[in-house]
Amino acid sequence: MLASLDLSGRCVVLGVTGSIAAYKAAPLVRQLKKAGAEVQVLMTPDAERFVTPLTLGTLSEGEVLTEIFPENEEGSWTKHVTLGQWADLFVVAPATAQTVAKLAHGFCDSMLTATALSARCPLLVCPAMDRDMYRHAATQDNLDRLQEIGYEVMPAAHGELASGLVGQGRMPEPEEILGRVAEVLAETEPTEAPGDLPLAGHDVLVTAGPTREPIDPARVLTNPSTGTMGYALAEAAAARGASVTLVTGPTALSPPPDVEVVSVRTAEEMNEAVQARGTDADYVFMAAAVADYTPADPSTSKRKKRDEDLVLHLRQTPDILKTLGAHRRPDQVLVGFALETDDALENARHKLDEKNLDWIVVNDPTEEGAGFGSSTNRVTLLHPDGASEDLPRMPKAEVAEALLDRVLTAHHDPGT
Repeated sequence: MLASLDLSGRCVVLGVTGSIAAYKAAPLVRQLKKAGAEVQVLMTPDAERFVTPLTLGTLSEGEVLTEIFPENEEGSWTKHVTLGQWADLFVVAPATAQTVAKLAHGFCDSMLTATALSARCPLLVCPAMDRDMYRHAATQDNLDRLQEIGYEVMPAAHGELASGLVGQGRMPEPEEILGRVAEVLAETEPTEAPGDLPLAGHDVLVTAGPTREPIDPARVLTNPSTGTMGYALAEAAAARGASVTLVTGPTALSPPPDVEVVSVRTAEEMNEAVQARGTDADYVFMAAAVADYTPADPSTSKRKKRDEDLVLHLRQTPDILKTLGAHRRPDQVLVGFALETDDALENARHKLDEKNLDWIVVNDPTEEGAGFGSSTNRVTLLHPDGASEDLPRMPKAEVAEALLDRVLTAHHDPGT
């Protein structure tokens, strides 16, 4: 059966870790290549104690990568992201107890673990370790956690181990792993080629983060937005081939790769940046938490703490999205965000109509795991046809992917 496997055109990342079973990676690479797969080998530094990068590089017909920033690679600082998009399947064989723990808890200290965090494809883990390490409650908890995350885990095989003990802990044989690889790939679509990315050739504008409205040189009116949702949207759109401009208020986040970043501070500055760029954008995602009011007469010097009560006169800031909606192109897609604590859907539908939007994303900051300062979000999408869709609580990166999926399904013409 395995001799007739056809994996032509499928892209496999093989992660090799520091187990004596690493020698089995050589025949696994050979069999993957014989079946027609493209193979990129990633090794942890300890794996090089058991099998050389030269051996696996020769068999895979490519350079083996270990460090997060490989010296000989163009665009090395985002190589893990590129590989995460390229792969149809990520296989870790052998997977030591150390690597299993790192994968289960999101560690990112090698090219292998960084790529695993970036990968959108299925991930197949093949444990290999001594009997009592495999039996240990911590290891079993980590393997369970990997399955909860969505990874595939092949149970370790029973037999004689390098320590001389006999028990469960052996890495499955390359033929067994190859068979499981074929089964997983049969259930998944090939990764899209860069030219087939759904947003290739399209301009996307995303806003993110808070604005800061000055009271005086030392004080501002602002909100707790971290910018995480907008940054996730910008990164996800860029990964789908878009030319992305991110207009962002002050955040502590690193700029997403392959994204043009325009930094602003106030609502007025954000309005100027968005209106200047919004006309040309095919898709606009307004995820920023823009202040509704700003001090009418900010002081040019620090206000002294003299009065028990301080009265500030505030004026409305520009309605950025309403202005965009009033001057939008017929083929432009506008997506707004609404943070509501009361009558959420009713208020959001009013904003959808008033601001001439196609979609609006609604969330409640008082709900656990939603809103400001959380790595997750729980949102409701209001569709163009008036329907609403509740998404479960999930990481904001996954919310971004789900939103892009819905918007592109409804609006994107593959022929454009």
